[in-house]
Amino acid sequence: MAFKFGKNEAEIQNIISKCSDKLLEVRNKREQPGKDDKVITSWNGLMISAFLSGYRITDNSKYLDVAKKSIDFFESNFEKNHILHRTFKNGKPKLNGYLDDYAYMANASIDMFENTSDPKYLLFAINLANYLITHFWDDSSNGFFFTADNHEKLIMRPKNNYDLSMPSGNSVAANVLLRLHHITQNKQFLEITKKIIESQATSAAENPFAFGYLLNVLYLYYQKPTEITIINDKNFELVSSLRKKFLPESIMVLVKNEKDLATLSKYSFFSGKEFQQNKTNVFVCKNFSCSLPLSNLSEIEKEL
Repeated sequence: MAFKFGKNEAEIQNIISKCSDKLLEVRNKREQPGKDDKVITSWNGLMISAFLSGYRITDNSKYLDVAKKSIDFFESNFEKNHILHRTFKNGKPKLNGYLDDYAYMANASIDMFENTSDPKYLLFAINLANYLITHFWDDSSNGFFFTADNHEKLIMRPKNNYDLSMPSGNSVAANVLLRLHHITQNKQFLEITKKIIESQATSAAENPFAFGYLLNVLYLYYQKPTEITIINDKNFELVSSLRKKFLPESIMVLVKNEKDLATLSKYSFFSGKEFQQNKTNVFVCKNFSCSLPLSNLSEIEKEL
């Protein structure tokens, strides 16, 4: 272009820049298209889990702060309204939540609990799980409806079992209930997980590509998760190394202070474990058998 018009490259760049500014000025005078800036609960649940994975791998507290800010918003709204809403626009809720909203957010709340040991996130996950069972569960077909029993009445209440671009609410709910069972020993959570797995097992075997998330839950159910409790984050290097390991079949909770451990001691997952102020101890448990308190990474790795 510079050769064609007899100008050097810098002059051509200057002309293009000025033209672009003029075009932008004219374009900004037009009516702007609508912007979809609503908050979607289920998508936030996925985002929270993703940010927490980033925090666990990088130790970048920025990721934890973003996840915490988001989940605290939904936790406070659930405490206030006793339901999750599907969307929020300008801070105002709209539509009752669907199965995905409850399942994804409960899963995110367990993730947050694993990273912080704050009992309020465990309680939030338990409350969401109980709400799912009370208002979404269909005992006749051993699965969760997509809408709650107090939702706007439809011609039929749909169900979705396929894990496609996003995992199905039933698969995520099964994962939530299974994880909560191993933390709280609530037998109802385990029974419902078992019913979901059994009702979908044949379909998953015939078409595994459509049940990827559920197959992970199935593996966790039969393998039994490795329960890892890290008491005190005093030894940062040990904690960081352990949390960076790829252990998909584990439930790993980092307890950072003595107060949280005292509150959580009512659950068998934490009972009998003591907090030492100046030392990081790690307990590895499986099938109701726990290791002695360990503080050396090589010793811990032998138990995993």
